[in-house]
Amino acid sequence: MAMVASLVDRADVPQAVALNSVTFNLARAIGPITAAAVIAAYGPSVAFAVNAGSFVLFVGALLVIRPRPQQRASRPSFRDSLELVRRNRQLALYLLVILVISFSTDPVNTESPAFAHAFGFHTSWAGVVVGAFGAGAVAGAFLDAGRLTGTRRRMAVTLGLTGGGMLLFSVSPWFGLALVLLACSGCGYLLSNASATSRLQLGVEEHERGRIMALWTVAFLGIRPIASIVDGAIAGTLGVRAAGVVMAIPALLGAAVAANLVRVRLLQPRAS
Repeated sequence: MAMVASLVDRADVPQAVALNSVTFNLARAIGPITAAAVIAAYGPSVAFAVNAGSFVLFVGALLVIRPRPQQRASRPSFRDSLELVRRNRQLALYLLVILVISFSTDPVNTESPAFAHAFGFHTSWAGVVVGAFGAGAVAGAFLDAGRLTGTRRRMAVTLGLTGGGMLLFSVSPWFGLALVLLACSGCGYLLSNASATSRLQLGVEEHERGRIMALWTVAFLGIRPIASIVDGAIAGTLGVRAAGVVMAIPALLGAAVAANLVRVRLLQPRAS
């Protein structure tokens, strides 16, 4: 992620972040369905082999790309990364957005087989559930890639789309409608994530980008084990649909906070 901004001009960073997100969300849309087909035809061993072989493409890409030279920080440490956030509280807010959307969309990663079963399908349909979310994310990247560094109002909308889509997906009585709602959640997820990530990369000096993206990794991936425990505990106690509803709440709260900040700003008197 830190390398993406070194491949394009500063003005193109939001679009580059969006296109970079397309890669793993496209894999999320296509991968589970393809894996299910390969497993059904040839077994899990072949599926794992195909997956391992796919990494050769990324190795080749890393050998071909030529990022521009960068100023490197001397003796970087995790404490230095935290110091960046202490000096610039806006960075902390964007990291919080990353953490919230990763937490609220965890049911897609953790509970997709249980959701398939809740809708009356075999657990092998979990790939369709994950694929719908990924398809929505890919669509979001192409539909709104030029405005990913948007305003607080846009962040309120995209967070609301993430949480609202997840909540409505969880309570939907029809599987087809649920997939559409989940795709909407995936779209909001991509737009929120790409917007906050772009702001993080553009909000620091070039030699500090690696440090802030280390915190991005902690926020985006580090919260997942905790989210999975919470998600699983709720699903085991109240059911998987209740888990989806509860996990969507942080994203909806984030949308409400962002919308309130917009309202307060609009109500502030302007200097004459």
